[in-house]
Amino acid sequence: MFAPGDRVLVSVSGGPDSVCLLYSLWHLRRLFKIRLEVFHFDHKLRKDSAKDGEYVRRLSERLKLPFHLRAAEDAPEKGQSVEAWATVERIKAADAVRKAVGGQQIAEGHTLDDQAETVLLNLIRGTGLEGMSGIWAGSRRQRLVEPLLEVERAEVEAFCRALHLRPRLDPTNRDTKHLRNAIRLSVLPAIERATGREVKRTIVRTADLLREDRQELYRTTVEAVGRVVSESDGTQRFDAVALQSLPKPVASRVVRLALYRVMSLGEGPPSTREAVEAVLNLAAGPPGRRRDLPAGLKARREQEYVSVSRTSPESRV
Repeated sequence: MFAPGDRVLVSVSGGPDSVCLLYSLWHLRRLFKIRLEVFHFDHKLRKDSAKDGEYVRRLSERLKLPFHLRAAEDAPEKGQSVEAWATVERIKAADAVRKAVGGQQIAEGHTLDDQAETVLLNLIRGTGLEGMSGIWAGSRRQRLVEPLLEVERAEVEAFCRALHLRPRLDPTNRDTKHLRNAIRLSVLPAIERATGREVKRTIVRTADLLREDRQELYRTTVEAVGRVVSESDGTQRFDAVALQSLPKPVASRVVRLALYRVMSLGEGPPSTREAVEAVLNLAAGPPGRRRDLPAGLKARREQEYVSVSRTSPESRV
């Protein structure tokens, strides 16, 4: 995840997981030869949310680390997943700070418990390999890394007690109206009571196995992208005949990967199932048709290609 000399932006909410992450990396900073800076994002979802930022600021001062505070400028739309909105806004702001300070990675504090909850959450929502393989630990090349992903939440809490740390506790984490909280507080304990066994590591092991399959499929997809997709002036062009010749699982991933090329880290996902199906449908049909895609993207079927860009392809002429 890190190389000597890297500048790492540690995303700290003030809760036990991120405080554990911050102190762990602080104690290891000389061994890893990394430089740390601290980032906090105020989602403004609670009236007292600013207190979390002040708490993280004090931690940063105690550890003599640079501190960066950013706050949400809008709120989730009606019907939008609050968790998904919060994740996108936080990562987008963190990546802007990372670039500004010349950082290499953003480190977040998700744990093994978060991984198990994410897999069940995605199972309930209905996803393929992407969702069922859970959270990626990340690598130096991927910028976003999860150093605590194999650590249980109970170990995080024990770590904080041992160092006499007092992390902030978000009361909304007890609200079972949010699906993740319901899974954490009700669903997982019910499964363990019914089966008489601990299941979090089993769920995570399943995600690890599925991730291996996903990685192999991803390698095949990257090879296909080189044959099927070209790029010019921010426009992705899919060779319609070549795209149709691919197996559906590979073709779908080729479209999804190409759509992400025109987006920035943390920006809203354009590669929804509907967007992918729209591009595949255009490739299979006659020239001249157009479709509006999420995130302001436009798709148009040309004679030999399907073009996708932030503006309609013909407006670039």
